[in-house]
Amino acid sequence: MEVLRLIDEIEDIVEAGTTVPFSGKVMVDRFEILEIIKEIRIKLPDEIKQAAWIKDERQRILAQAQKDADTLLEEAEYKLEELIDEEEITKKANSRADEIVSRAQINAKEIRLGALDYADTILEETQENLKEVIQLLNENRKELRGTN
Repeated sequence: MEVLRLIDEIEDIVEAGTTVPFSGKVMVDRFEILEIIKEIRIKLPDEIKQAAWIKDERQRILAQAQKDADTLLEEAEYKLEELIDEEEITKKANSRADEIVSRAQINAKEIRLGALDYADTILEETQENLKEVIQLLNENRKELRGTN
């Protein structure tokens, strides 16, 4: 993740800065820090776009899962109608159709839950990364204001 690399770079600059005697302050190259912050501002919208893409992908996966479930249900109904004439075949068809419908519902539910978990995990990671970036930016801004 590009933004995290830039934040690491800021950390390195601060850690390598010249310490001011008898204080917890460090002298750093203001221009260098400001350039990195500028890059972070440029890169941050890309990360937000990535989160939006993940949300859209989640919706697509859920729609596909629903479509697959509907297709399986339609297939089961069609097969059931074909075999309705003979009693023994009808019993087997009903049993098989129920099994297919049950499996389709289970599969659809598993796919939906998996997609939701995946999307939630990615969004949570992105949210945590963004929180860290914002916190670090706030800390750096406070520090920069304190050294001016």
